[in-house]
Amino acid sequence: MSNDVDNSRRKFIAAGVAGTAGLVLAPGVTLLDMANARPAGEAASSTKRWGMLIDSTKCATGCNDCVTACGKENGVASTGHPETDPQWIRKIELKEVKSGKSHSLPMMCQHCAEPPCVDVCPTGASFKRADGIVLVDRHICIGCRYCMMACPYKARSFVHEEHDDQNPDVPRGKGCVESCTLCVHRVDKDMEPACVEACSAGNHGAMLFGDLNDANSEISKRIATYATTQVRADLALNTGVRYQGI
Repeated sequence: MSNDVDNSRRKFIAAGVAGTAGLVLAPGVTLLDMANARPAGEAASSTKRWGMLIDSTKCATGCNDCVTACGKENGVASTGHPETDPQWIRKIELKEVKSGKSHSLPMMCQHCAEPPCVDVCPTGASFKRADGIVLVDRHICIGCRYCMMACPYKARSFVHEEHDDQNPDVPRGKGCVESCTLCVHRVDKDMEPACVEACSAGNHGAMLFGDLNDANSEISKRIATYATTQVRADLALNTGVRYQGI
């Protein structure tokens, strides 16, 4: 690996987190997470595990604010070919067979503690940071798509088209595989993921981002207070994205 690529990757895997105080949901539980950003240049730490909690009871059918925000922030736009367009986050509808009750919720990379995409990657392009964020290093991705086949959430996309108008903080390249990064470039600047910010701005309150390892964080308190679910918990992947209300 060249020095330029090595330096680029090191910059890419630096970590931090954002947070502000917000709406109180229950005693000791608030909507937004308080966190301290790490010093610039310091490596991601395993003392933290960034995750997301999605409340399906507040996620409305037809609302795509999170999807729109993700596309705008990360330069993931329609290429005019729906069958091959990338999807970093998508809305899905779940329906309970017995009751007929339906749930609308966003689905993205689940940032597993035991990510199968990392296990099958032959080059190490798929990797997990110490703080739990699962990423793809496009510099060494060979586009084999093994990770796409291994992901039980269908969260990864192959880039079929050239992309000219890119966010410089989110490099994308034809022939590579990509997926939700939890907006790592924003997290590294002490900001929330774009989808969470958009959900909050729309007063939906369906998405919460924070440190799962911190028992005093808002996301940990909420998970301790309310029943939550991991999608395909039977696979024992220990997902970083949890759902409430399903």
